[in-house]
Amino acid sequence: MRKKMHVKKDDVVMVNSGKFKGESGKIIAVYPKENRVIVEGINMMTKHMKPSQKVQQGGIIKQEGKIHASNVLLYCEKCKKGVRTGVKFLEDGSKVRYCKKCGETFNK
Repeated sequence: MRKKMHVKKDDVVMVNSGKFKGESGKIIAVYPKENRVIVEGINMMTKHMKPSQKVQQGGIIKQEGKIHASNVLLYCEKCKKGVRTGVKFLEDGSKVRYCKKCGETFNK
């Protein structure tokens, strides 16, 4: 059975708790089984890589680490902060997410 996530890939989110509280970025990857996401520029980690076909140079590489999905909220452009979201159905039958504070709908 598929787990439900409140955010999707390419959403802009704001971190609401932990070491990176207040920072925002775009979601690069979503892991529903682990309930974690990777956010661009957040939770940067160093990884020691050997030279290989994929990484010609090798050495120390910086990359984003996973953070728990409960620590991020979808970013609302109108409210200028992370907000809770709801789901509503439009007249044409499509389902969209919206900001619970101001009612702004999110594309996608």
